[in-house]
Amino acid sequence: MPDKFTAMTPELHAYAVEHSAHRDELMQRLIEETEQAAGEMAVMQTAPEQAALLTVLVRAIGADRALELGTFTGYGTIAIARGLPEDGYLLSCDISDEWARIAERYVAADGLSDRVEIRLGPALETLRELPRSDRFDFAFIDADKPSYPAYYEQCVELLRPGGLLVVDNVFRGGSVVDRDAEDESVRAIRELNQRLSTDQRMISATVAVADGIAVAVKR
Repeated sequence: MPDKFTAMTPELHAYAVEHSAHRDELMQRLIEETEQAAGEMAVMQTAPEQAALLTVLVRAIGADRALELGTFTGYGTIAIARGLPEDGYLLSCDISDEWARIAERYVAADGLSDRVEIRLGPALETLRELPRSDRFDFAFIDADKPSYPAYYEQCVELLRPGGLLVVDNVFRGGSVVDRDAEDESVRAIRELNQRLSTDQRMISATVAVADGIAVAVKR
């Protein structure tokens, strides 16, 4: 069978970004402010082409209630919220008041404050406090990597049947296939990737977007 893999060169990546949504003026300002405020940490911001995909996925499944772990400065938050209906609800979890304030400002500037709640505190505590009767249609995991397996289990419980889960950074910069990479974050992501590929509760696929994403539907 012929190889259908196309290598992502810098030129092809730029082309993909250019032909995805969310390159509007507000999002560009958010990118620039994040780079100024966060320095090297700005790499944690959701990639533009990935943000466009999040909006498409949220809208495609008709999600009303969404969950995000890892707000940072709000690029992914806005992308998810834009996919929701006007009466939709996104609960976004983060532990940094500094970054959450930037996110809240841009969420408000985009007219999305009525559908977004940014809740500060350890995400696992927030998730465990949520009533299991309050099911979500969509969940996005992009927070501290060592907690990924625990986040995954909580999100699976909170998703409705047919709900969609997206997990970011499942390639961890390529280190998941590097035998010499054995730090806590890499081990956690490998564990999650293995769990996703065998979990009978979910139907999943790994997609080479940005730093790799896993997309899974709850049976």
